[in-house]
Amino acid sequence: MRELEERVAALAGTAHAVATCNATIALQLAARAAGVRPGAEVIVPSFTWVATPHALDWIGLTPVFCDVDEETAGIDPAHAEKLIGPGTGAILGVHAFGRPCPVDELTELADRHGLPLLFDAAHALGSTHHGRPIGGFGDAEVFSFHATKFINSFEGGALVTDDPDIAERARAMRNFGIGEDRDVISSGTNAKMSEASAAMGLVSLDRVDTLIEQNTRNHRLYEEGLAGLPGISVRGQAPGERANHQYLVVEIDQARAGVHADQVRAVLERHNVLSRRYFHPCCHQLAPYRDRPDTHAPLPLPRSEALAERVLALPTGEVIGAEEIDGVCRIIRWAVETGGADGDPGTTD
Repeated sequence: MRELEERVAALAGTAHAVATCNATIALQLAARAAGVRPGAEVIVPSFTWVATPHALDWIGLTPVFCDVDEETAGIDPAHAEKLIGPGTGAILGVHAFGRPCPVDELTELADRHGLPLLFDAAHALGSTHHGRPIGGFGDAEVFSFHATKFINSFEGGALVTDDPDIAERARAMRNFGIGEDRDVISSGTNAKMSEASAAMGLVSLDRVDTLIEQNTRNHRLYEEGLAGLPGISVRGQAPGERANHQYLVVEIDQARAGVHADQVRAVLERHNVLSRRYFHPCCHQLAPYRDRPDTHAPLPLPRSEALAERVLALPTGEVIGAEEIDGVCRIIRWAVETGGADGDPGTTD
């Protein structure tokens, strides 16, 4: 496990990495170790996997949902500032689909208001922002090594930070609050990663550059295959960024494409192509939060809701090649050209 922590810290460009049994509990350790006061509100995007607000809610913090910047799909700093109040204890950004969220603006905002700044980087291992690896922004960031991630340890996570005090507290908290001298120095839990998971993580890390290259190739092939199709765009990255492209996400503008994302998904499914909606519905629309006025002020969150209606994740990774990608693109073209009708895309050439 120590070797995995050293490798992850090197990849993230941080002084410390603390491996955990999963990323959800790593977020909880990050909030506690960073000193987010009990009962505080934490500003978080609603356009994220539900584990992000759940991690806060389970330790007595209140997720306050913020709208997103549609370009990055990350938290909108301007809206976040409007939500800051006496109860605010931290800001938690999310690097959706591996693309860095507005880290510079959020850092300035958090510093100006004296708030801890955390990042859910579950999607973003290996991504960079102006040459700086994701992992070293804010007070701490959290990676996921779940089996669905391109770098995985079957199940696992890691907290990365340059703050030695946060790292020390997190290490104790993941092991029942036991410090390096074996004294119990804080409350804690059992959040340790198993050695078997760490070994799998090390094997996976050996191929990180190759996997990112393959994902980047797939991204380019999808861009080429869908070029010129009205209302269909492949989410990319900004100049100065490198995304790991472990998620291949298209946006479907129904007004221009003439079809909704669900219609495209249905056509793909009929041709045995798996696609997924992200993150639909948004977290503030889900049962645990939609009737809680303390988690949102005010609703709706129009950009988050609109983005969730448009995005669709397509197959990518090392097991899909140029021929398969061409086939997926041909099906999507058929869906747009026929309004989602039944048929064989191969006959349209």
